[in-house]
Amino acid sequence: MKIIPLSEGTFTIDHSKLFIPFNLNADELRQRSRGSLLVEIQPFVVITSKDILLLDTGLGFVNQNGTLQIHQNLIDNGINPSDITKVLMSHLHKDHAGGISMRDKILNRYFLSFPSATYYVQKKEFDFAIEKGLPSYIPEEVEILGESDNVIWLDGNGVIDDYISYELTGAHSPYHQVYTICEHNEIIFFGADDAPQLGQMKNKFIAKYDFDGKKCMELRQEWWEKGQEDHRTFLFYHDVKNPVWNF
Repeated sequence: MKIIPLSEGTFTIDHSKLFIPFNLNADELRQRSRGSLLVEIQPFVVITSKDILLLDTGLGFVNQNGTLQIHQNLIDNGINPSDITKVLMSHLHKDHAGGISMRDKILNRYFLSFPSATYYVQKKEFDFAIEKGLPSYIPEEVEILGESDNVIWLDGNGVIDDYISYELTGAHSPYHQVYTICEHNEIIFFGADDAPQLGQMKNKFIAKYDFDGKKCMELRQEWWEKGQEDHRTFLFYHDVKNPVWNF
């Protein structure tokens, strides 16, 4: 399997839930508001023998040319956005789900950013996102999922096409899920915001911003032990230095 990180850049985020660009070479974290976290925003492409998978969709920002950033990142890596076959969503927080759709300013409506792909979403997470709203969710960006035939609604744990497992954890958010992709004796694990950074895997860390911080910590310890046993590859969505890690 081939893994391609699609970095959208480094940001700081505080209690306001706003993502502020951060230049690693020029900015200083201490100059940001108290409690600011330094994070990367980094969806992933995983190319398998069956699919071109997209794991989460980034912030949904557009570049100076008006192109959706995740589309540009795919193109820069030789992938046409229309070639994505499956979009695997961990949850619908705005930094993971912003690229699900694009807004047509003329028609004043949203369209799926990957109309050729099938989107996999926990139904309860979708319902929760629409109900909860700002600042963590932006309902208008994800509402189109409820109108589309491209969506397969998930309920709990299961397997997709015999090689992609999903597990509802309810750790970072009430209906957060993680994915394990197994093919040809390779194992790739995407923990999204349950396991966002390498450092959190190696240390007992409980975050106040998690729905169930204790469960997050316990799951990270469990996954880390399994990773050492089966030599799995970890994908870290918010890690500035280590997007991919394997044993």
